Amino acid sequence: MAEYQNPQQEPGADKKLLLVFALTFVIILAFQPLMRKYAPQPPATPKPVPSQSAPAVAAPAQIAPALNLAAPSAAAVQAAAETDTVVENDLYRITFSNRGAQVKSWILKKFDNEAQNGPMELVSASSAKYGYPLSLWTYDEALRNKIGSALYVSASGASGQTLQAPTSLTFDYSDGDVSVHKTFRFDHTYVVGVEATVTYRGASVAAFPAWPAGFGDQLTPSSFAAGAVAYQSGSEIVRPPAKCGFFSFLSKCDPVSNGNTVKGPFHWAGTSGQYFAAIFLPDDVASAALVTLRNPVPNPLDANHPFEALGAAVGSLTGTSHVRIFAGPKDLSTLQTVSVPGISSGDANLGGLVDYGWFGLIAKPLFRWLKWIHTHIVANWGWSIVLQTLCIALALLPLRISQMKSMLKMQRVAPQIKAIQEKYKKYGMRDPRKAAMNEEVAALYKTEGVNPAGGCLPLLIQMPFLFAYYRMLSTAVELRHAPWLWIHDLSSPETAALRFLPIFMVVSMLIMQRMTPQAGMDPAQQRMMTIMMPAMMGFMFWNLAAGLNLYYTETNLIGIAQQAIMNRTQLGRDMRELAEKRARKKDK
Repeated sequence: MAEYQNPQQEPGADKKLLLVFALTFVIILAFQPLMRKYAPQPPATPKPVPSQSAPAVAAPAQIAPALNLAAPSAAAVQAAAETDTVVENDLYRITFSNRGAQVKSWILKKFDNEAQNGPMELVSASSAKYGYPLSLWTYDEALRNKIGSALYVSASGASGQTLQAPTSLTFDYSDGDVSVHKTFRFDHTYVVGVEATVTYRGASVAAFPAWPAGFGDQLTPSSFAAGAVAYQSGSEIVRPPAKCGFFSFLSKCDPVSNGNTVKGPFHWAGTSGQYFAAIFLPDDVASAALVTLRNPVPNPLDANHPFEALGAAVGSLTGTSHVRIFAGPKDLSTLQTVSVPGISSGDANLGGLVDYGWFGLIAKPLFRWLKWIHTHIVANWGWSIVLQTLCIALALLPLRISQMKSMLKMQRVAPQIKAIQEKYKKYGMRDPRKAAMNEEVAALYKTEGVNPAGGCLPLLIQMPFLFAYYRMLSTAVELRHAPWLWIHDLSSPETAALRFLPIFMVVSMLIMQRMTPQAGMDPAQQRMMTIMMPAMMGFMFWNLAAGLNLYYTETNLIGIAQQAIMNRTQLGRDMRELAEKRARKKDK
């Protein structure tokens, strides 16, 4: 799917346009004497108004001069004063202004915003500068500003009223040359139908309904970093990055830029934040186009590095834009109720909007399981995490036992391994005879039935669960502001200056390290690692979500209990005796 600046441009169109201008100028000069003779006053020759961006046109294969938005040639249709109209249902309360026929407030009733100390406001503060939701984006900047600031007339006479969905709302504006017609349709869901038509002197102009400037809950660096633009074509979901990463040179990277056009066909396209999204679903998939929007927002912490507010405009390149817009939470169960026609493979809904990243194969079923526990067993997300973590730890118990057996075998062959290493230590690493040492060690492992990776296997299996929990907590809107005991929000770090869960996690790791014998490790090295590893993990987890700290702390506590029981078995006693024997030899 190609990305380009203006779909109205084609090769050779500029030369044709210059030729038309030249011929027109010659004809006007030739007829000047006749015009002076028969006309009382010579008409002023209209001059095109220059535009800072690509010109608005009637069809994507043509280029027209910039629109002259001067004096109207017919009766105007516009309101005398600015008024607001409210539309609401059980899910939202939307406030439309007839100035621009756009949304100045979009409140989600079932969600709160702690920073705003009230219900969740989807409209961001930067909308006043870059455009409000459901404003119209055109390639001609002068036209875009004109229709975005004009006072529209409500054809249904609903100005100043509060309407209950299901209902519809219509706005019209005309200055004689430019005419705009916008219709909005509402039902009992988060989806709003949008129809927009813009004409200039009877010719259709490409005008896209837009969500230009992010969301109202984007107030911190992490919330802006979670902003994204995405679209689905067939079964493929494309998510252009806001910024190309360090390894972007390994593959093609096209970051989101301001004013670029992505031509369809695609089934849905739009912008999303960490927990909320504004997604357009075009009725005409083939003629749809997406314009990506990206604008700087002041960073109170660093004026030299502003935040980036991402937006999107979606509509038809050939005339009237008919789209539906989903503006609401990225709740998987809610997204799956929004039908997306025309998808031949996979689920025909918006479920693919939720991005669990590389660990989606684990994170998605893990969250479904967690949600089932929350729905059917315990109606608290914190206790649901506690119960799920217990189940995961019990499922991994056989691997922990296998780890202890592998570590015991490693300790038993440690003296023989050391003897082999002493035998070959006089040879350099590049000496071909050094390979013989590896062969002897491998033969010893095979004879004794030792798996060198056996001690690391449980840790390697636990790591994907840890990353999956991290992704789940940063994606699932259900866990947003979820409380547990003294924690106010499991999806965010603890707000107190003294964060108890990270501290508990470090203490539990210290205990775990001391209880677990380290195969083949020098006692001095073991003491150092016992302190360094927990300290490093504590530093990493200090600013991570409380839910992730809860998961890892409980995993350590369960591991301590399991280790205490296994240390009392014959296997545990054998390991402890070997460790003590090696320590005595080291002291001598």
